Amino acid sequence: MSQAHPHTHQHVHHEPDDSDGLAEILDLDAEVLAGHTASIAAWLPLRTGPRQVVDLGCGTGAGTFALLDRFPDAYVTAVDASAGHLRRLRAKACARGLEERVRTVQADLDATAWPDLGTPDLVWASASLHHLADPEHALGAVRELLAPGGVFAVVELAGFPRFLPEGAPDGRPGLEERCHAVVDRLQTEHMPHRGADWGPMLTAAGFTVEGLRTVAVDIEGTGSEAVGPYALAGLRRIRGAVATSLNPEDLTALDRLLDTNGPHSILRRDDLVVRTERTVWAARRT
Repeated sequence: MSQAHPHTHQHVHHEPDDSDGLAEILDLDAEVLAGHTASIAAWLPLRTGPRQVVDLGCGTGAGTFALLDRFPDAYVTAVDASAGHLRRLRAKACARGLEERVRTVQADLDATAWPDLGTPDLVWASASLHHLADPEHALGAVRELLAPGGVFAVVELAGFPRFLPEGAPDGRPGLEERCHAVVDRLQTEHMPHRGADWGPMLTAAGFTVEGLRTVAVDIEGTGSEAVGPYALAGLRRIRGAVATSLNPEDLTALDRLLDTNGPHSILRRDDLVVRTERTVWAARRT
């Protein structure tokens, strides 16, 4: 999870604040994938518990709160271009009694100069680096700010999750894949680093990659009440991107799924499964 979302994780660029339901998708993403995020945080090759953490492109805080939970002595600086996302993250921190352990910073990671982010022991970037126009610049900036021996965790999703079984929906099997194919074509020009192998770029930037892990995501819809709303919100956003490119029959079938009052609503299905992969590169400053 773009590699994470079809224009849903663009929280490293300036954009209208959440008018398109992006924050809702990020919150649902965090809820559904919470177990996987926690397992990734636990896997990181840290020599000691980090005290200072930076979450780059934090969105509404999925990584921030997973890291706060995993490392009880840590303080997190959450960085994002969206003021709306940061307000939402701050409200969550206050509601959880964690406001003293979170600092929010609004910044464009494509800017030449970054604000002062301290000297963190751990930098976390989940589904954010591939949105950057110049990720090599960002990797160099991370290396400069990391404490000696500090760890940089890059987390990417292999595409926005799929939810429908292979033969769905009735009459238009394969609809979801055709929608994603359109999204992929549209995004190739705007995000050339989508799907990149970050290992060589990390090495070139002066890091040693100490861990590489791919985690399969396969979550039954019956196991989380958030899966249905997550699928609905994600496919609504996809529709906005692909509407003019889908054939009329596919668009009609998609609209049936998105009609929450109709008999074919995706919320009425009991066969949804969240399917994707997460890849994590854990690199140490050398």
